[in-house]
Amino acid sequence: MNTDDANGRTGSRRGTGQQPLKQVESRAPGWLIADLNPVNRSSRTVRRREWLQSERPEPSPTARLERWQLIVKGRVQGVGYRAACCQKARQLDLNGWVRNQHDGTVEVQAEGQLHALTELRLWCERGPEQAEVLSVSQGQLAPIREDWFEIRR
Repeated sequence: MNTDDANGRTGSRRGTGQQPLKQVESRAPGWLIADLNPVNRSSRTVRRREWLQSERPEPSPTARLERWQLIVKGRVQGVGYRAACCQKARQLDLNGWVRNQHDGTVEVQAEGQLHALTELRLWCERGPEQAEVLSVSQGQLAPIREDWFEIRR
């Protein structure tokens, strides 16, 4: 049986009860959590949850821009970290720059949509093969609308 929620989404129901689905947005893109009302089974209440795939629109091109500053600590200089970071940021359509710091860390300032910034942060936590990343600290800055991503010296 299929039911429509308040937003017009349709979710398939498993089970035989007639309770409507209560759908809750999950943080995982493209998924909803469907929470069935309690079902009584032989004097005990069972609450079932299901993952339902939903249709979500792609992020709009006019989505709000954010600018993040990432400080990467570890063995991250002399291993191609800046070049690999620059390449990844360009793949993600981010703007900003990356540079070595005097204290042995790498500073990244990137601007773009939230999902792309999050993906860059996850990449920074791993880095290129030769790097050994110990930690990545993050700060938020005001967007300045740069048009490219570059390596600064």
